[in-house]
This record gives sequence, C-alpha cells and structure tokens, in this order.
Amino acid sequence: MRKRIFEIIDIPEENDHLSRIYDIFILSVIIISIIPLCFKRSNIIFYIIDFVTCIIFLVDYVFRLITADYKLRLGKSSFFIYPFTPFMIIDFISIIPIITLFNNSFALFRLIRIFKTFRLFKSLRYSKNFDIIIRAIKKEREILTSILLIALGYTLISSLIMFNVEPGNFNNFFDAFYWATSALTTVGYGDIYPITQAGKIVSIVSSFFGIAIIALPSGIITASFISEVMDKKN
Repeated sequence: MRKRIFEIIDIPEENDHLSRIYDIFILSVIIISIIPLCFKRSNIIFYIIDFVTCIIFLVDYVFRLITADYKLRLGKSSFFIYPFTPFMIIDFISIIPIITLFNNSFALFRLIRIFKTFRLFKSLRYSKNFDIIIRAIKKEREILTSILLIALGYTLISSLIMFNVEPGNFNNFFDAFYWATSALTTVGYGDIYPITQAGKIVSIVSSFFGIAIIALPSGIITASFISEVMDKKN
C-alpha cells in the first residue's frame, strides 16, 4: 500500500496515469492557493480556499513522510532525514498558514501571507528542467562557491571603504553594505549614493567588478546546463 502511494506521489512513470493525474491535481491546487494573495482583503471564498488547500497540502505532506524510506532508501533513518530535505521543508512551510484559520490576528495574518508564497516552490518538484539545473549547479558547486566567497569578500571590503570615505552619506555600516550589494550586482537603486570623488571612484570600480562577478556564474551554469541536457539526450 505504501509503495503504491509513493509511486503515485513521486515523479510519474510513462504509463502511470494515476500518478500524472495526482501531479496535475497538486499543481492545480498550488495555483488556486495563490489566488487569495492577489487581493488585499479576505472573504469567505478565500477562507474556504485556504482551508481546503491547506488540508490537501497536509495530506500530501503526510503521504510523503510515511513513504520516506522509498524515496531516500536509507531504511528507518529516512523518516528522520527526509523532513529536513529542501522540498519537505517547503512543504511544511506551505501548511503552516493553516494556523490563521484559528487565529486571525493582523500581525500573524501578514506573516503567514509570506509563507503562502513558498507554495509556488512546490511546483519545482514536478519540473524535469529544474532537476537538470540542480545537477548543473552541483556539478560546478566548487567554482560557484569560490565566486560567491570572492563576491562576499569584495562586498565587505568595498562597504568598509565606502563607510569610511563617505561618513556623512552612510549613517551606519548596513547602509554601506546595502549600497555595495546593489552596486556589485549592477542594480544601483539610487536611494543611497556617494558624493565625494573618492566614493565615486569606489563606486566605478564596484560596478565594473560586479559585471565580472555576475557574468562568471551565469556562463558556468549555462555551460553546465547545456552539458547536462546533451548527456540526457545521449
């Protein structure tokens, strides 16, 4: 019985129509559950949607939990490890909003609305292309980690320089770090900016360095993704 449940809720085989129907059903529920987030005010219809979708997500979570050993194939330890895997954490966050059905405090309501957005990530479980992207990232994780550390290090250094060069324009270190991050990613919101010549020079260097930092991982991931796609076709 549990094995059949796992076959239904897991990525379907070519001839498993019931599993495909289940996937389409869950994807439809995910889309419907997001509808209330498109409106500022709630009503009885949205309340029913929240209640029904939360129950469905809860049942799906229980099904996946009781079949963890088939998924991880680690014996009884699977039941303790599986709840802490990325997708199961997302599934758990997706069912947290059910507590708003019993507590309507405004602060809790606003917080839970953020949790509901995580339901969109549930749909990634059913995307084969997402699996290819994950494999591509894992394949190049050492290089990507090095680039991330370089970017973080440069951001901290430029933040410290800017914080000391522009003492009147950056009230605290967080403002400088916020500016450095937006400059490094070449976003540049324009709400905080240097006004001295030295600060402008640091800003120019950060912008050029940011182009290189953003381009490197993009090219690496793209090349690895193409390699994974070609390997799959072969």
